Amino acid sequence: MSLFEPVEMRAAVTDGTPRGNFKIACIPVPSAGHGEMIVKLESCGVCHTDLHIWKGSVRPGSGHSPAQILGHEGVGRVVALGEGVTGFKTGGRVGVPWLHDTCGACDECLAGQESFCQSQRAHGFDVDGGFAEYVRVNAGYAVPLPEGMEASQLAPLMCAGVTAYSAVGKAELKPGMRCAIFGCGGLGLYAIQIAIRAGAHVIALDISEDKLDLAKSMGAHTTLIADGTAAEKLKELGGVHACINFAPTTATWPLMIGAIRPRGRIVATAMVSQPVPINQEWLTGTGVTITGTSVGTRLEMRELLRLHRDKPFAMQTREISLEGVEAALEDLAAGKVDGRIIIRFD
Repeated sequence: MSLFEPVEMRAAVTDGTPRGNFKIACIPVPSAGHGEMIVKLESCGVCHTDLHIWKGSVRPGSGHSPAQILGHEGVGRVVALGEGVTGFKTGGRVGVPWLHDTCGACDECLAGQESFCQSQRAHGFDVDGGFAEYVRVNAGYAVPLPEGMEASQLAPLMCAGVTAYSAVGKAELKPGMRCAIFGCGGLGLYAIQIAIRAGAHVIALDISEDKLDLAKSMGAHTTLIADGTAAEKLKELGGVHACINFAPTTATWPLMIGAIRPRGRIVATAMVSQPVPINQEWLTGTGVTITGTSVGTRLEMRELLRLHRDKPFAMQTREISLEGVEAALEDLAAGKVDGRIIIRFD
């Protein structure tokens, strides 16, 4: 056990109502239960999923109470260890990802697909998260992090980076394939870099010229405005072997259907609640695979961090204080964010 004594901490606390105001409050530091640790945060990313939670468009399942403190892209140092924790020491640097824990016993967990566990608990969703100076994390799901890397570059890997990595993996890219990436926010920019490392020819699509310029700076081979002509332009390139959608809209669907090659793969990543049409005759005639993806697994996180150590991923970031969380979420909702927003606690 650590000798760390709980003290008060500052946190951005929601009132639990859709789009309710954040209050900067002084509240007790959480205590570490069995198998848990307390992490003092250096930084925490602000994610589009935080926006969905704040807006009330996604809610925890039955039996789970919604978290009052959002945030699931934390980077910090261990200050307290609960009973039963092994492999970590106080002072060690760790990441606080989306997953707090999973059941460990369902088919998805046993198959190594824990991010689809229907009993999972997530930071900032049904367990208090990283919009606070300290956070409680399950040691089995904490992410050991290297020293010497900037916290603002590590934090978005905890969700945006690993989600993009998992999505690109499900696209099953091979060298020479053409991959269309829709939406050039933070996740799309990571996916562009990961798909390039897989050897794909990457085509980035967005409705913003500025975001396409950013995508090009990240290595996208081709950029296109995602308008009504995009599908034909993609066909002129020979069609695409994979489409990965990060844009939170149904408007990308006809573009993906129009551009995908026979036996191609469409990977849905954005959280879009509206239905989209599927023509089963087209589906049976083309053999296209359509799949969804969630945040990545712990194994995928290790693989992503290895890639980042070998050659750091580029990401444009905007740093804010804890007081700026609500304004940051408003900017996300308005599409005014290039790259990622990072809370700095120093």
